[in-house]
Amino acid sequence: MTANPTNPAKPGNPPGEERIAVVRRRTLAVLSAAQISGGIGVAVGLTFSSVTVEDLSGSTALSGLAGTATVLGAALFALPTARSSGRGGRRAGLTLAYGCALLGCLVSLLAVGLGSWPLLLAGLVLFGAASAGGLASRYAATDLSPPGHSARHLSLVVWATTIGSVAGPNLAEPAERFSAGFGLSAGSGPFALALLSFAVALGVIVVALRPDPLLLARAALPVPESPGPTLEAAGSPKGGGGTFRTAWRVLRGTPVAGRALVAIAVSHTAMVSIMSMTPVHLDHGGSTYTVIGIVISLHIAGMYVLSPVVGWLADRVGRTPVLVLGMGLLLAAAALAGGAGAHDVTRVTVGLVLLGLGWSCGLISGSAMLSEAVTLEHRTPVQGLSDLLMNVCGATGTVIAGVIVGTLSYGVLGAAVAVMVTVTGAWLALART
Repeated sequence: MTANPTNPAKPGNPPGEERIAVVRRRTLAVLSAAQISGGIGVAVGLTFSSVTVEDLSGSTALSGLAGTATVLGAALFALPTARSSGRGGRRAGLTLAYGCALLGCLVSLLAVGLGSWPLLLAGLVLFGAASAGGLASRYAATDLSPPGHSARHLSLVVWATTIGSVAGPNLAEPAERFSAGFGLSAGSGPFALALLSFAVALGVIVVALRPDPLLLARAALPVPESPGPTLEAAGSPKGGGGTFRTAWRVLRGTPVAGRALVAIAVSHTAMVSIMSMTPVHLDHGGSTYTVIGIVISLHIAGMYVLSPVVGWLADRVGRTPVLVLGMGLLLAAAALAGGAGAHDVTRVTVGLVLLGLGWSCGLISGSAMLSEAVTLEHRTPVQGLSDLLMNVCGATGTVIAGVIVGTLSYGVLGAAVAVMVTVTGAWLALART
């Protein structure tokens, strides 16, 4: 008898622990491979899209819209990716995300060929779906996790992003030469490389993410106990596709999940606010592009390299203590970087590394806490809402940070972030007790 791919096990005969363990290991490997490939495309796009927009528009001011368009795309596709996952499994959601990102690369290549920066921004919105897929992958890693292991499983997929993030920008120049050999316009190389990267990630997901971890988890736990309102009460079909309203009602009935969501959003907002304005601050001090690049690279290393350690710590000592630790690291980062002069590259670098570590604590521990706080049937809409708010807060934080630094100073931005994370850390600690 051939198994139904959308229903890997009958409710009356759930899959055994041995099979789940085998699928769990396979799922982590598949998600990590897709994350490496997809990470190359995301990194190269984020690195060079602003340069391409500036070349096409002739305006440095408009170049900043490239990052805004990509973040906006990640936010817009967060809920559709979650909804598709809820209805058809993780494979369906990730296929949607990477498929839209592929379309975004094609639109971007067309825009470069036509010399149209507005069309390029439209392509970058679709391009942002890859970021939504990468964020959704970390949640997919927890679907089959046994109690007390979700943070370390999630962290492994997050760690895989390091490889793509480091390799992507370094492959852009060879990709430019390669694309020129096919007669593509100058500046097409990064988007051609991203197209290939997303195609590989999509192929890995479609071919290898079988059985689907979310569908298998549902088969293993056909009737979970619910800590919050049921999907029927929230107005969404059972087992399925979740809406913004569904997720919001579940969060209102699950305070722990709400705290996790706030911690993720604050960590991300603090990180992108300081990180986005650090190159400007260093540039005012006369730092070269090479020096600025090294500082940002070390910051990215802080975000990802130690993520398995953060995941292990979150499983070992608890989610909330690691979240409070993350807020403390973000506070130290804001104080060090914000208090550093534009010429004090060493102090800024230490602050940016701590900024990455604090973000890692917030994302990994908060994501694990969020997933464990709600039942399987509620999980995908709540996770989608979390990613939506995370990206919206990040984009808003970037805009506000630019205004603060432009009208006041980088030090004032550091002070504002310090206040935000201090209040959040105290609230998390008090809520736990």
